[in-house]
Amino acid sequence: MTAVIERDGLPAWLEPVRDAAERVLPEQLSRFLPPAEGGRAAAVLMLFGEGADGPDLLLIERARSLRSHAGQPSFPGGALDPEDGDPAGPGPVAAALREAWEETGLDPAGVQVFAALPALYIPVSRFVVTPVLGWWRTESPVRPVDAGETGAVFRVPISELTDPANRARLRHPSGHLGPAFAVGGRLVWGFTAGVIDRVLHHSGLELPWDTTRTVDLSEDAIELAQGGERDRFRALLGGEAGKT
Repeated sequence: MTAVIERDGLPAWLEPVRDAAERVLPEQLSRFLPPAEGGRAAAVLMLFGEGADGPDLLLIERARSLRSHAGQPSFPGGALDPEDGDPAGPGPVAAALREAWEETGLDPAGVQVFAALPALYIPVSRFVVTPVLGWWRTESPVRPVDAGETGAVFRVPISELTDPANRARLRHPSGHLGPAFAVGGRLVWGFTAGVIDRVLHHSGLELPWDTTRTVDLSEDAIELAQGGERDRFRALLGGEAGKT
């Protein structure tokens, strides 16, 4: 399952994302960069489409029965398999498309891969992750393929991700601060939120928001988001309840 990078033929609104991906440096995306040696190669698919509410992103929610990151929204993706190919070559693109197919049933033939971001590092899992950017040129039905792994497959409008009322910084129990988005009744945080935050910023899609708004990562915050209790969660973020 391979694909070449095709940079042309995108909708006009997606061209700034492509241009930013082509020029951004690793250190502009994360403070966690791959080590000189070691780490397990992985890839995720950051898939842009045009849904009923305009431009959007495809995300999945990890099954809540999992031992690690249960219920956490993320991009489709995972570790490279030997058949995906060279991690320094076509491997990440092949892996991102394969994993998206395995997790959501997405037809890779309908995806135009238009860029790949520099590889980033997730220290806790030692994954060296390449975010692969795709345009959902021909949409196909998506769903959780394995309920034991994927709890939900959903689309988030870009307008919700850029809405200042939906944004905050999340404080992890370790003390680390990172971006978070309260969208679609879900709390998007961690690696996924970090990539979305930097792509919005460097592509010029970001709107001014209150970067001093901070919320602690807690079971209460996650349960409110997962339960779709928008007003209470907005209040937790310090935003205006009911604002859209």
